[in-house]
Amino acid sequence: MKRRQFNQGLAAAGTLAALAPFGIVRAQSSKLKVGVLLPRSGVQALIGQSCQRGADLAPEVIRQLLGVEIEIMNADTESNADTARTRAERLIQEGANVLVGAFDSGHTAAIAQVAEQRGIPHVINVAAAPQITEQGYKFVFRNFPTAIDLTRNGLSLMGDIFRATNTAPRTAVFMHVNDTFGQAMFKGVSAILPTLTNLPFKVLDTIAYDPAARDLTVEVSKAKAANADFLMLVCRLNDAIVLRREMAKQRWNPMGIVGPGSPGLYEEQYTKVLGPLAEYAICNTVWFNPKSEMTKLVGGAFKKRYPKDLIDFHGTNVGYTFDAILIAADAFKRARSTDPKALADAIRQTDIPANRRMSLGGPIRFNPKGQVEGNLSAAIQNLKGRPTVTLPAEYAEAKVVFPSPDYKKT
Repeated sequence: MKRRQFNQGLAAAGTLAALAPFGIVRAQSSKLKVGVLLPRSGVQALIGQSCQRGADLAPEVIRQLLGVEIEIMNADTESNADTARTRAERLIQEGANVLVGAFDSGHTAAIAQVAEQRGIPHVINVAAAPQITEQGYKFVFRNFPTAIDLTRNGLSLMGDIFRATNTAPRTAVFMHVNDTFGQAMFKGVSAILPTLTNLPFKVLDTIAYDPAARDLTVEVSKAKAANADFLMLVCRLNDAIVLRREMAKQRWNPMGIVGPGSPGLYEEQYTKVLGPLAEYAICNTVWFNPKSEMTKLVGGAFKKRYPKDLIDFHGTNVGYTFDAILIAADAFKRARSTDPKALADAIRQTDIPANRRMSLGGPIRFNPKGQVEGNLSAAIQNLKGRPTVTLPAEYAEAKVVFPSPDYKKT
């Protein structure tokens, strides 16, 4: 089967008229049932609900662009891997043709096992643990960087930050959540950092902590005692809030907080809860492409549906969840079937151009392992209460600020 270009798509941004080459075609006689699994309750609820917005926006936008009908079948993983596995089984029993999800690497790994065993395509929206696409699966596909790639991109951007601000921090303390994702990121940092000779710093200490912790007094005290120039952080949302409050309580003001690639720091709740304390945190992570035609289209739909909210707070979550459903819908259109094998074969032949995806990166093409290569990261910094693209320069909305204005050298 020859790879088919995603050439019916977007010619310009903002209006359906400008998207004419997508070809407004007649809807197929059947619909694609997409089972979306996300942590809409539990410790990761806020992030799961953020991803859900990408799923909620997808049917109408994709219907107008591709002429295919999508039915979203939602399931709450409750931030639990066992529940994720059970809900995946239930969605398949209820007729889901393809699964999408599930944000957390541990939950996603559980769903991937079910999908492979049942022979149902699974398009991963967000999950970075490398082993997920190292199992030889035939029905599992991921348009999201592995922890290794995410870390490499994030660390490289640190060098860009230091060069852009003419700074050269010599030391860092590394703190990370002790879950599947955090452990994968730790392995990535440990493997990649020594190979990047252009980075001027060394890690003085590494501190792992429970992502569900409500008290990080001991961990922050230990990190502060390292007397490092800056904090390198891999976090989730709730723990990031706890940690930042504890830093303020202990009056620890390093040059900055810089994440090599994780959620938390750019989330809306992080800014709402912490206020000024949230300012200047930097997360080098995957993001939506602010110049993409698809981003502008989805952004318009987002503003219409959520007029009191900003899509900026949902960049990764909405972008990658929407793109996962777009991948499934594009495959459905080309396969002209909901047969699982036909869908999987069509997904494998995906070729969506860079400017016709929402997330930042090159064309969406899957390698033999079911992994998309070439996804990019951006330096996202909280500036004036909004997560803002500061690097790469060609996508920047503002200049990066480092060190933080409240930095106190000891």
